[in-house]
Amino acid sequence: MQGKKIYQEKLFNNFQLSDRIPKENFYRRLSSELDLTYLYELTKIYYGSSGQKSIDPVVFFKLCLVGYLENIISDRKLIQHCSLRLDILYFLGYDIDEELPWHSTISRTRQLFPESIFEEVFTRVFMLCVDKGMVSGHTQAIDSAPIKANASMDSLELKVPEEELDAHLSKVRVQSYRDRQVQNKASKEQQVITANDQELKAITSRNKKWAKDQDRRPGAGNKGSRYTSNKTHYSPTDPDARISVKPGKARKLNYMSQLSVDTAHHVISDIKAYHADKRDNQYLQDITIRTQRRLRKGGLLWENLVADTGYSSGENYAFLESQGLKSYIPPHGTYKGGPDDFIYDKESDHYVCPQGKIIPFKKVFYEGVNNNKKKEYRASKKVCIGCPLRSTCLKKSQEKRITITYYVEEYERNIARVHSNQGRYMKRKRQSTVEPVFGTLKEYMGLRKINTLGIKQANKVMHMAAIAYNLKKYLKFVTKMAKSAAKIGNAIFSELKATQNFIATILSHVNYSNVHLLKT
Repeated sequence: MQGKKIYQEKLFNNFQLSDRIPKENFYRRLSSELDLTYLYELTKIYYGSSGQKSIDPVVFFKLCLVGYLENIISDRKLIQHCSLRLDILYFLGYDIDEELPWHSTISRTRQLFPESIFEEVFTRVFMLCVDKGMVSGHTQAIDSAPIKANASMDSLELKVPEEELDAHLSKVRVQSYRDRQVQNKASKEQQVITANDQELKAITSRNKKWAKDQDRRPGAGNKGSRYTSNKTHYSPTDPDARISVKPGKARKLNYMSQLSVDTAHHVISDIKAYHADKRDNQYLQDITIRTQRRLRKGGLLWENLVADTGYSSGENYAFLESQGLKSYIPPHGTYKGGPDDFIYDKESDHYVCPQGKIIPFKKVFYEGVNNNKKKEYRASKKVCIGCPLRSTCLKKSQEKRITITYYVEEYERNIARVHSNQGRYMKRKRQSTVEPVFGTLKEYMGLRKINTLGIKQANKVMHMAAIAYNLKKYLKFVTKMAKSAAKIGNAIFSELKATQNFIATILSHVNYSNVHLLKT
């Protein structure tokens, strides 16, 4: 007989979430493993003693976790999504007839709590992984990726000299009524040009070259395709965002996410948001100090650091050696230890040219915008004046001058490690460790775009994405270990059962023999 279902709402229901959520459900298992009650004590100082009750801090962090686990970066969509999922309601501690917090409450609470609270939660989740044996500690892979900021290139404004804004703008363009009404969110330092004359001249020449072939560039008709620089422009929408570009991609306002990953089970050991207008090697020392502090807290010893060429510099090699770490960082292609055909005498600290003339050490100095520490070796004019190789050895100068990095020995030790069998293994390890982690965070963990404003808020977002990633790894590892333990237990039980049956068989034969002997 054909059935027909008719829906009719009941006035009273006897319903329990715990009866409807399967035991193997992800959020049910996460609820039993994750204890966030310590947040009440950590966040107590940020609340008053009277007034209307705010959102529970544990509920707030669980809501944020769900957002990154479900790849939802909008607070409004997050609340809508959670209200439709029974397992998420169970994880949050809400019943089906309870109303979830208003979406703006999440944003306000995120701004209320400082970065230290989010970092403390990240550290505690990391320690859970350490306690389960997921973190070896001895090898850490470091990498970076630009994360899009919550600001458009169309929001860029010109930085101005140290004079009145109205006076400068009247020179460069006509001020509209809107321009005069806008209140910039940026600080005075961000609105004022900080570049020196040499940098500004370089930007001007680059702009001229850019303008020549602008029509032949992809997307040339777009307003955002114009050449801009952090030296001359800033975004009032998000003053902490910086213009950056990767080969083959458009220029955008980004933050730089620096990530450290343990190579044992790909657990994230450190993450932080930085400005995107600097090179990776300028952030390595700060990353190293923070990661080392966290590993020591977990009782782990760090030995090897693996990174790509972007982190290469003599200062970094020397710093890592001072910290007792072995670096596996390929040097830049521009690195050259010394001039060809010149022999270096380490004891006397001088070079010997192909003609046997000595080029002595002169001074240590700092070169360029980045203050690279270098050594200079220079021969006097009379040494080179009668040399047969003078025309090829010297170009414009009258004396031979050799400039090399101050950290040649550190470079050479690092290069030897990189080219060893261990170094080739470390390169493969880095490619299979940290790069997939970044891909997962950006594509599946809500880190494709920062949905907040300011570098402090961006740092909180990155920490929450890393917490969600580590918890997912943790639950997968715990489940796998439980299954392995169950298999081992079943195997042991089967062995015991077989042994018991074998003993019972022997005893039965012994008893039969005894009875037969008595009868005889």
